[in-house]
Amino acid sequence: MPQATETSMKPTTTPERSLNQRMDALQRANEIRSRRAQLKRDLKAGRISIHTLLLEPPDWVETAKVFDMLLAVPKYGRVKANRALTTCRISPSKTIGGLSQRQRDELVASLRR
Repeated sequence: MPQATETSMKPTTTPERSLNQRMDALQRANEIRSRRAQLKRDLKAGRISIHTLLLEPPDWVETAKVFDMLLAVPKYGRVKANRALTTCRISPSKTIGGLSQRQRDELVASLRR
């Protein structure tokens, strides 16, 4: 059995980022948060359909939780949102980008009933 060398035992670390890289990442994150907030307001007002959002999500919303987006829909509270996700066998922590096509179709069909 070969002995472990000192280099193979080093813990992995993330690369250091420059101030500019950190500021760019912060700016992108803030932009995504503000766009999501506007999206939730649009869902609440009925200007955007949850069906369209689930079937054709924009890039910046793919990391959002499906549960959070359902809560923004009028007449959907925690109980209805959980029931819809449970019926479609989707975890409440699942992101929109993490849904399979089957899950998307099944959830949209469930919401249209």
